[in-house]
Amino acid sequence: MSVDSARASAAAIAWRWWALAISVAAADQVTKLAVSTLMDYGQSIPLTGFFNLVHVWNTGAAFSFLADAGGWQRYFFIVITLGVSFVLIILLRKSRPRAEALGYSLILGGALGNGFDRVVRGYVVDSLDFYWRSWHWPAFNLADCSITLGVLCLLWSAYRTPAEQQSPEP
Repeated sequence: MSVDSARASAAAIAWRWWALAISVAAADQVTKLAVSTLMDYGQSIPLTGFFNLVHVWNTGAAFSFLADAGGWQRYFFIVITLGVSFVLIILLRKSRPRAEALGYSLILGGALGNGFDRVVRGYVVDSLDFYWRSWHWPAFNLADCSITLGVLCLLWSAYRTPAEQQSPEP
């Protein structure tokens, strides 16, 4: 395989992972638009005995960390998102085991989805509310699910022995 064809193959693989990340971010934005359009802020629709569809805003990070910090946190989280996204884009340019590349791609898609919210809205729209009796898990969204799944993929990939890992894509 020539150097040029190896570069073209690596670029095609990178574009596949980037396309997955963009698809995750787009699906996240579609769900947030639907919730924002079809539900009033603060509205909760019980769907099961353990799950509500809600419309809430989060100006902080996970579990509303720094939500009441006065506004500066929006720009802080935008800068963090840009930095993390840049690093993940670069990491996905190299051939990696599939589980690792999938993890990076899912984290990138979630970061882009929530980052877009912070830039455009100034807050992140959350809509998934799981609970048990009177205990509620903090509401979250599709981007948060993607980030969590991405981290799980990375952990799974990291704890596998080298012989167990799938070979990187060509």
